[in-house]
Formats: sequence, structure tokens, C-alpha cells
Amino acid sequence: MEKIRVLIAKVGLDGHDRGAKVLARFLRDAGFEVIYTGLHRTPQEVARAAVDEDVDVVGISILSGAHIPLVPRVIQYIREYGGNPDEILILVGGTIPHDDFPKLKEAGVDGIFIPGTPISEIIRFIKEELPKKRMGKSK
Repeated sequence: MEKIRVLIAKVGLDGHDRGAKVLARFLRDAGFEVIYTGLHRTPQEVARAAVDEDVDVVGISILSGAHIPLVPRVIQYIREYGGNPDEILILVGGTIPHDDFPKLKEAGVDGIFIPGTPISEIIRFIKEELPKKRMGKSK
């Protein structure tokens, strides 16, 4: 069985990447192939990396509060660059107010994880939801 390929991205001006790096390490230890884009990426850069790397999962870590304008743009650019966000599990983690969850879900986000979420829950979510997403049954 092929490894699940996960892109971990920090979009925008958010300069805090400890959580993203910890998550990347745990995902790698759990058997995933992880690509980390580094800090201060544009939505275009993240989308291009997702398409070029042919990832199964895009995990966007954002603590700056700019998730509403930035995350939908990543999804839009994935589509523009020839990827299919309907086949990629799109996850967002960080300081996301619960009131914003519906907006992100409408934009195409599959899972939202706030600080304190056990990494085991994120791993379980990916393993359970990715096969559903690939079969067109998620959400």
C-alpha cells in the first residue's frame, strides 16, 4: 500500500510553525509521507506544491486569523493548477473560531482542528476520511 502523502503548509504572515512541525513529525512517525512548505507561503505556492507533489491531504496551519480569505484561495488555486480539491482531503488547523467552521466547510474544507486536538485524532480522521473522499462520499 502506498504511503499517504500529506502537505503541511503555513499560509500568509503567520510566523508560528512549532505546531505544524510537531504535526509533521508525528504524521511521519505514523507512516505518512510529509512535505512541509515552510513559513509565509502564498495560497498560490501552497496550491502549486499540492498539485506538483500529487498529495492526498493538504493541511493548512494558520494562527493569524486570516483563514477566511486565505484557505478558500488555496482551494481555488489547486483547481486552477489542475488539481482536484474534491479528491484531496483539505484540513485546517489553528486558532479558528467555531463561528467560522461553516464558512470553511462551504469553501471545501473537510476537517478543522483547533489547538489541543490530540494528534491521534487527526491521524484517525485522515485514515477514515481519505478513502471516503476518494470515493466521493465525504462531507
